[in-house]
Amino acid sequence: MNKAEFIKTFAQAKNLKTEDVGDIVDSFFDCLKATMLDGDRVEIRGFGTFQIRDYKGFTGRNPKSGENVEVAPKKLPYFRPGKEFREYINKT
Repeated sequence: MNKAEFIKTFAQAKNLKTEDVGDIVDSFFDCLKATMLDGDRVEIRGFGTFQIRDYKGFTGRNPKSGENVEVAPKKLPYFRPGKEFREYINKT
């Protein structure tokens, strides 16, 4: 399911306008990204936690040529599912 399908399904389930639901979903993701960029984590009880993790740089190896490559430090988004969500997924 992509974002547009999610918005359409949500709008139909709650009998709302697709445009309104689209604005709500966009606002949610904007808030989520802004909070994470500020260094805070976002916890949604029963679903999971979103946060940014810092990874150190390292020396990697190009598998095709075999030469060493320096990989720069980076930040990546990380999602940890909550207990209720994990249990729900494992029941079905």
